[in-house]
Amino acid sequence: MPTPQVITDSRAGFLRSRDIEMGYQTLTPFGRTVDRAIVARMATLSGTDGPAPSHPDKWTLLRDVATARVRLGISDRQISVLQALLSFRKGSELKPDETDDAATMIVHPSNATLSDRLNGMPDSTLRRHIAALVAAGLISRRDSPNGKRYVRRYRDGERDAFGLDLAPLAYRAAEIAALADEVRTEEDCLDRLRRTVSLMRRDLAGLVEYGSTARPDLDLWSDLLAVAVDVAKRLRRRPDLIDLEAARNLLDRALCSARDILEPEEVSGTDRHPGRHHQNSKPDLPDLELRREPAKAEAVGPDLMDAPVEAEHRSSPAMPLPVVISACPTVLDYTTAPIRHWHDLVAAAERIRPMMGISPSAWSEACEAMGVEEAAVTVVGILERFEKISSPGGYLRSLSAKASLGKFSTGPMIMSLLRSAA
Repeated sequence: MPTPQVITDSRAGFLRSRDIEMGYQTLTPFGRTVDRAIVARMATLSGTDGPAPSHPDKWTLLRDVATARVRLGISDRQISVLQALLSFRKGSELKPDETDDAATMIVHPSNATLSDRLNGMPDSTLRRHIAALVAAGLISRRDSPNGKRYVRRYRDGERDAFGLDLAPLAYRAAEIAALADEVRTEEDCLDRLRRTVSLMRRDLAGLVEYGSTARPDLDLWSDLLAVAVDVAKRLRRRPDLIDLEAARNLLDRALCSARDILEPEEVSGTDRHPGRHHQNSKPDLPDLELRREPAKAEAVGPDLMDAPVEAEHRSSPAMPLPVVISACPTVLDYTTAPIRHWHDLVAAAERIRPMMGISPSAWSEACEAMGVEEAAVTVVGILERFEKISSPGGYLRSLSAKASLGKFSTGPMIMSLLRSAA
């Protein structure tokens, strides 16, 4: 009969057309406008046709991705999404199943299923992270006509899969492993350099402590200690390789300056004279500019800390203002503007004095015995150790009495605070 023959021919034609459509890989995402980035990804993915050159262990590959995440431009949350996608592939190797097309490794969980596996990640967040993985070239979309993820199986054993393809990840396994090795090498270098800088800083602080006792006639110890404090602050901020190299160079110059003074070279009697080290004791430290107030007119001897304070020099502080602020940073909590000049520090000391329980008479005695600026330095120094001093007012009076006898200077106090900070 003619009618069954027509049906048979029609069915055969349908099967032939389906065979032609089988295996077609979509290029454009469902429901999204094609832009330059999508076209660029199409060109990239065209180079991944055919099976991946190897079948990497998916969890080793995931660890490499996590290590190189900054280089790949993804975050730790996006790695969690990638981990969830990998968990839908059977076995430890990332390779196509026997029923898969050789070039695809498609997983097809719904967003709801993915969200459950990611401990309830919101749908909007999940979509954003998937888009980031696609943009990074780690996965690709194989969207169905309606945008849903599913597998369509046919009676002849063939199937069409729509979802998220992990083939780009497998294809880039060697590249990602190389990136991860580079990152690990850099981290090792960073760790070694950080340890070296930390040891150099410790050595500098120790040499400064010894030098301020062995050669108190020199005025560079406060600068060198400020270098140690500055480097300690840099180390707390997780510096990168460039910052650590700069810190190492700075410490190297500072250590050379300290060693040149504490371990002088042997010279002939005609070349030796007492002022040689004092004249060349100033290190070249361009990374740490310390602005000093006008210095005293004449160099002082080794008994600076014990010498009486002359009346005409009482207003000249023993330490530079930046060093005082580095040693006593707590005073900045009680100011609304930066402390750039000595009168700013005096105003701050007068403001916090009543809060510390220091009476007006005790403050006046300190100003009379030390000078206003030295008294302000003393007050902020007491503030830095406020919890350990039971009577700040009485302590200030005792220091004023010592200053009147020429037995107190703020220099050793500030140096002690700097050593504690270092």
